Amino acid sequence: MQEFGYTQESLAERINETAALFCGGGLQPCTDRNIRRWLSGQVRWPHARYLVALEHIFGRPAHEIGFVPRGKSSVVPKPPAPLESEEDPVLRRRFVTASTAATFATTLGIDETPQQGRISMGDVGRVNERIDRLEAEFFAIGGSPLVEVAVAYITRLRAALDGCSYSDRVEKELLKSISSLYCKAGWGAWDSDNIVQASRMHSASLQSALVAGDSIAAARAWSALSIQARLEGRHREAVQIVETALSDRRARQDPYICTLLHARLACGHARNRDRSKTARALLRAEQAYDRVPVGGPPAVWLNFLNAAEVSGLAAHAQRELGSYDHAEAAATQALGLLPPALRRSRAYIQVQLAELQVLNSEREGAAATLAEIETPSLVIPRLTGRITAVRRIVAAA
Repeated sequence: MQEFGYTQESLAERINETAALFCGGGLQPCTDRNIRRWLSGQVRWPHARYLVALEHIFGRPAHEIGFVPRGKSSVVPKPPAPLESEEDPVLRRRFVTASTAATFATTLGIDETPQQGRISMGDVGRVNERIDRLEAEFFAIGGSPLVEVAVAYITRLRAALDGCSYSDRVEKELLKSISSLYCKAGWGAWDSDNIVQASRMHSASLQSALVAGDSIAAARAWSALSIQARLEGRHREAVQIVETALSDRRARQDPYICTLLHARLACGHARNRDRSKTARALLRAEQAYDRVPVGGPPAVWLNFLNAAEVSGLAAHAQRELGSYDHAEAAATQALGLLPPALRRSRAYIQVQLAELQVLNSEREGAAATLAEIETPSLVIPRLTGRITAVRRIVAAA
C-alpha cells in the first residue's frame, strides 16, 4: 500500500472499481474495515473476488502481497474478461499505459545512450532532444504512460555517469537532464494518482539539481514539492518552499520561473486564507509574465506556462479562498487562451471548471463541460477520478 500510495479508504475504493469490471455489481463492497482486518492478520485469505482485484491492482500473486493460503482450496480464480465500464475503464487504461510506454521507449532510442567511452556535449544534446520529445508527449497524453520510460532513461544516464569519462561541463549537464527526468516522472506519478512515488521523484529531482549546481532546475523541483506539501496538508511549508526558491536571484530574474513560483505562492497563501498575500502574489505573477519575451519559452518543459496557465492558477487560488464566481471566470478565461496542443492542461482546466460550476449550482453547465473533455486520448487516472466524482454529483441532481 505504501509503495502504491494507497490509504485504506482509497484501496477499498479501487478494489470495488476493479472487481466491478471483472464481476459486475450486486456483490458486497469492500470497505476500509476489510483492509484493516487484512493488515492485522485477522483475515489471512480474503474472498476470491477481492483477491482477483488485489492481484490485478498490485501486479503480483496473493502470497507475494502478504496473504496466507488456507490449504489446497485457496486458489485465486482466473479473472473473466472484464465487463465494460464507462466511468473508469481500469483495465483498458493500464493496457494503454503499458503499450504506450513500451512503444515510446523504443522510438525514443534511450538504449543508444553511451555506456562506455567518452561522452561529449554532442551526446548531451541528443539526450536533451529525447527529453524534449518526452515532454511533448506528456503535454499531449498525460504522464501516466511515461513514468516507466523516464525512470528507465534515468537508469541509463546514471550508468553512463558511472561507466564513461567526461568533462565537468558534461557532468553538470547530464545531472540537469536527470533532474528533468525525475521531475517529469514525478508529474507522471501525480497523473497516476501515486502521490508517494511523486514525492520520491520530485525529491530526487531536487537532489540532482542541487548537485548540478543549477538554480533553475532546483526552482523547478521546488515548485513541484510545494504542490506536494500542499496536497499533504503542510500548507505553511508549501509557502516556505516557494519562498526558498524565490530567494535565488537567478530564479527571480527569469520571467518564466518567477511567474511560476509567484503563482504557486498565491495558491499557498490562498490555502492559508490570506487574501492580501494571495492578491500580491497573483499580481507579481502577472507582472513577471509581462516580462516574458515574445517567441516562446527557452525550454520545452515550460510550454505549459502561458497566459492560460496563469489564469488557471489564479482560478485555483480564488477557489481556495472560496471566491467561486471569480474562480469560474478565471478558469473560463484560461480555456479560451489555451493552445490546442496542450491537451493535458486543457483536460485539467476543464475538470476544474466543471467542479466550480457544481459549486456555483450550475450542474447543466458542469455536464456540458465534462462532455467536452477528450478522455479517450488521455491516460490520466487522477483526472478520471475527478471526472467520475463530478458526474456522480451531476447525476444525483
